[in-house]
Amino acid sequence: MHVVATAGHVDHGKSTLVRSLTGMEPDRWAEERRRGMTIDLGFAWMVLPSGQRLAFVDVPGHQRFIANMLAGVGPVPAVLFVVAADEGWRRQSTEHLAAVHALGVRHGLLAVTRSDLADPRPATTTALDRIAATSLGAIEAVAVSGRTGAGLDDLRAALDRLVATLPAPTVDGRLRLWVDRAFIVRGSGTVITGTLRAGTVRVGDELEVAPGGGRVRVRGIESLKQRTDAARAVARVALNVRGPGSGPGAGKLARGTALLTPGSWPSAGEVDVRLSGPVAELARELVLHVGAAGVAARVRPLGPDTARLTLATALPLCPGDRGLLRDPGQQRVAAGAVVLDVAPPALRRRGATAGRAAELAGMSGAPDPGGEVRRRGAVRRGDLVAMGLLAASDPDPVGPVAVAGWLVDPAVWAQWRAALVTAVDDHDRAHPLDLGLAPVAARRAIGLPDPRLLDALVTGTPTLVATAGRVCRRGSRPAFPPGAQAALETLRARLTADPFAAPEQPELDALGLATPVLAAAAKAGLLLRLASGVVLLPEAEAEAVCRLRALAQPFTLSQARQVLGTTRRVAVPLLEHLDAVGQTRRLDGMSRSIVE
Repeated sequence: MHVVATAGHVDHGKSTLVRSLTGMEPDRWAEERRRGMTIDLGFAWMVLPSGQRLAFVDVPGHQRFIANMLAGVGPVPAVLFVVAADEGWRRQSTEHLAAVHALGVRHGLLAVTRSDLADPRPATTTALDRIAATSLGAIEAVAVSGRTGAGLDDLRAALDRLVATLPAPTVDGRLRLWVDRAFIVRGSGTVITGTLRAGTVRVGDELEVAPGGGRVRVRGIESLKQRTDAARAVARVALNVRGPGSGPGAGKLARGTALLTPGSWPSAGEVDVRLSGPVAELARELVLHVGAAGVAARVRPLGPDTARLTLATALPLCPGDRGLLRDPGQQRVAAGAVVLDVAPPALRRRGATAGRAAELAGMSGAPDPGGEVRRRGAVRRGDLVAMGLLAASDPDPVGPVAVAGWLVDPAVWAQWRAALVTAVDDHDRAHPLDLGLAPVAARRAIGLPDPRLLDALVTGTPTLVATAGRVCRRGSRPAFPPGAQAALETLRARLTADPFAAPEQPELDALGLATPVLAAAAKAGLLLRLASGVVLLPEAEAEAVCRLRALAQPFTLSQARQVLGTTRRVAVPLLEHLDAVGQTRRLDGMSRSIVE
């Protein structure tokens, strides 16, 4: 199926043309038919000579209903632009064409209606000249009369040629369906309609509602009044949905909300955009129309043609989305907008605005995951997927360092490594007895955004090692003061002679071995610190296991104390240490055994 919007004409000429082509009445309300004016979106469809199905979204022409018109045109890939031969180009024609241009619609066809009432050539020439200067460029024109039927066969053939030029839609990946109608059907519940521009929706799918964040489940699907189990882009669809908050109304399902693949779209309250005109000429309060949504937006100029939009309601957007800014006070399209960034950085420092403008100058809105990594320095891969810059199944972009779910710019990775080495060296100089940084301090020192990155960073830095819960210089040793070094040598000599004769605290104090020195010696592997004031040599662990293995198993604390030749003050923490490292196993309150 293909979908086009009919735009341009203010009165019944456009609706009459659609009615003549399809045999269906696009004006849904009695008031529309009574006044001869399209007020809200209308829908109809036909089978083209090629057998292709074509759906029309008939949008209002009068400027009072321009918001309704934009809701219909926003998600549609092509437009049938209608001008009446007897009326020629009118004010609403200009506004509709400005909207089409701002939205970047590139596929279209001109229909000059009521050609039975006036020579269509002047209106055709004027319209084609104006259209040629927009995103539509040079398009085909057909003169028709909905009343007499003249030219309708030519128009059907031209529509066939138009749809043949439309790009193939993306039917895989995440879904975003802008809602243009929501209503209740007795016996069925809530029904929403919209133009499915990309993706596939299936019966049973659970979809997220944005804004709001609720979930609904698809109970049924119709496309062109035919029930189906699945609908693929591009298509007009009606979904019967059920779930919390699925009723139509304010804050729930309504025109401008979107149904999304859950968890796959960011909610953007601020976006950086490129505008189709000078930002300095814009009012600071405008309305952003994108998809079927229209929300108030505050405009902050950044560069000559770039700006930051702060939205009154966050929307599910991605880079490359096209919208338009409308000035409701002046009743005109102010500018087209291409979304460049849906998660822009804060602008707090002096000069940040100019720096951001320079960054945006090199961005087009086209997916550029590698460029996004360079701009941000480091970004979660899942965030790039959510922003639409990378598909979940895509390989990682070439260049960035991929680690722990992150993509990091190589320059930033090198900066982190150098900064981590510097941070460790600075700490060691300031604390020669307390070498190495705790992981939390290391991450804070270099501004690392995720603790999982630290292990990879240390592993990739040859001069560093992670040991005993610290990030240290490989091979580093504490720098003991001369007196402390001599005291440690005295202590080690004593323990070598009698491995389990741990000196008591007064003896340690007499040697000048304060707690910081003992802790540094234990960390450096010079001592085995069992408890406060109880230290042995590291080799004492293996010696104790050897002596305890010679005992009849299991053994008691008293037996262990005797075979080790030590006191209860030393034996208790030593056995607890052996339990902790898995050398012994406690059987009950009285006995232990060696773990073989």
